[in-house]
Amino acid sequence: MSTSVTRRTVLAGGAGAAIGLALPGTAAHAGGHHHPTSVRFTLDARTLDGGEQVTSVTLETGRLGPIDPAGLTPGTFTVHAKATSPIPIAPGDQIFSEYDLDRTVTMARLDRHGNIVLELSHGEGQPGGGTLGYIVSRGRNVRLDLVYTIRQNTPLVRRHGSPVTITRFVQGRLSNPEVDAFSHHVSGSGLKYRLYSPERSPRHGRRPLILWLHGGGEGASLPDDYYDNETTLRANRGALGFATPEAQRIFSGAYVVAPQSTSYWMEDGPRFAPLIREIVQDLVRRKRVDPDRIYVAGCSNGGYMSLEMTVAYPDLFAASVPICGIVEPLSGEGPPLITDEELAEIQTPTWLVTSLDDDTVPPETNTIHAHDLIPGSLITLYDHVVWNGYQFPGHWSWIYVARNDPSRNGTHIWQWMARRRR
Repeated sequence: MSTSVTRRTVLAGGAGAAIGLALPGTAAHAGGHHHPTSVRFTLDARTLDGGEQVTSVTLETGRLGPIDPAGLTPGTFTVHAKATSPIPIAPGDQIFSEYDLDRTVTMARLDRHGNIVLELSHGEGQPGGGTLGYIVSRGRNVRLDLVYTIRQNTPLVRRHGSPVTITRFVQGRLSNPEVDAFSHHVSGSGLKYRLYSPERSPRHGRRPLILWLHGGGEGASLPDDYYDNETTLRANRGALGFATPEAQRIFSGAYVVAPQSTSYWMEDGPRFAPLIREIVQDLVRRKRVDPDRIYVAGCSNGGYMSLEMTVAYPDLFAASVPICGIVEPLSGEGPPLITDEELAEIQTPTWLVTSLDDDTVPPETNTIHAHDLIPGSLITLYDHVVWNGYQFPGHWSWIYVARNDPSRNGTHIWQWMARRRR
């Protein structure tokens, strides 16, 4: 029998102890290895355009001695995954996407350390590999508790010594190098945020700072007291895009900061604005940030907050990129979130992005309306959101900005941002 420990417990404990399936003792004897063999494994994840997925599992088998790769096949191991909500789901509520299923192993190979890597079938829209769940009533993403169970089906052939059968698999951490490159922080006012710091180089002086403001689904899930400082980097590539080698080359090395709202940005934007500015000012004081090259970008709720920040602090940013941002209340009732007068007074160079098939934030009354009023603003309108042949919901136009796709007269949006100075 296997023992299940939630990923939240694993992370809190710092050691990682979710246990995979141990084969019966007779299997070990049949394989010719008479001593119990325990192996830890890592869940390897990547943030795709549609969200983070576990794409492979790495078994720490290097210490078992050289394994013959010719004996490894996709059928050598079976991988089962169970993903459940970290917070209770109320009766009648719904969460996307819990699962309890076998993951298809597409390849078994050795890495340079002699560890076995089990490549798993994954891809946009493919169920069963995601690390996040979306709670409908909350309108929030949460990190799912993941328990992976591994079964060995045939003994491992070693170059020297008898074949070996692993008797116990111990689940370790979730590894996503892009996400892990962002450090964890909490501001003086209590806002959590993640920070990417560029590589040190004596050739460069002060660095740009890119402020990424997430969408509504990545805020805290109240009243559950769920505030993880994680979903901002795992739900999409919005912040991660600016930390890629390509973006870092274009910006000559940039800090990227991604604060997490304690609710919705647009729920109380004027209150959040000084809390976000506090983080920016603190980074300018503590890091080698160039105050003349601070940029703000955000999607949906964060698109609204990008506009709100340039309204509240007209002299703070060198450029602003609101993506499918919200200007009018989505209910169609009540005063505008940002008035026409405020839009007309924005001085920060602004490039707006949206897709015309966005059925969450209507483009005409929001992005297009803002473009008509913001002096000198640029706009990119897509017909649909399609990347690598996969069509996403029309609201997800941030995918294009995360890939540096919007362009004007041959200049792409990252290059346009990088050339702006306050």
